[in-house]
This record gives sequence, C-alpha cells and structure tokens, in this order.
Amino acid sequence: MGLSERQEAFFKIIVFIITGIILGIWGYLIFVLGVINWIIAILTGKRNKDLAVMCEYWNTETYRYIRYLTSVTNERPFPFNNVKAMSKFKK
Repeated sequence: MGLSERQEAFFKIIVFIITGIILGIWGYLIFVLGVINWIIAILTGKRNKDLAVMCEYWNTETYRYIRYLTSVTNERPFPFNNVKAMSKFKK
C-alpha cells in the first residue's frame, strides 16, 4: 500500500534535496564525460559507447526526477528506486 497524496507531497521535499544533490554532483561528472566523448569522436571518428551509455543514465534519472517533482508520476527517482536508461546507444 502506497502513501497518500499528502504524504507523497511531503516526501517530495526529501527527494528534492537528496536526489537534487546527487544529480547535481553527477551532472558535473557527466559534463566532463561528454567533453571527453566529444574529443574521442574528433580524434577517432567514432563515439565511445560506454561513455554515451553512462551519460544516458544521467539523462534518464534527471527526466524521472523532474517528472516526479512536478507530480506527473509518483515513481521515485534514484536513490529511492533503481537506476535505468530509457534509450539505447545508436550508431
């Protein structure tokens, strides 16, 4: 049995703080990885799949975070739920 809408609204404050901090720190890492992947693409002519997939996890979690905080869904983002990627690496 889930929380009531009022309880879930109060829980969003906790999620806002904890997940916001995690995604903020993680965002700096993703920025650096994005720049590295861009440099790799320039030097080798192709992107690094592992770096692209790592960046996709951050993209997905940020999307889930915003959907949760705007009450589009009550599915909680990381770390209150499992991390997942929405899309696959495309060549």
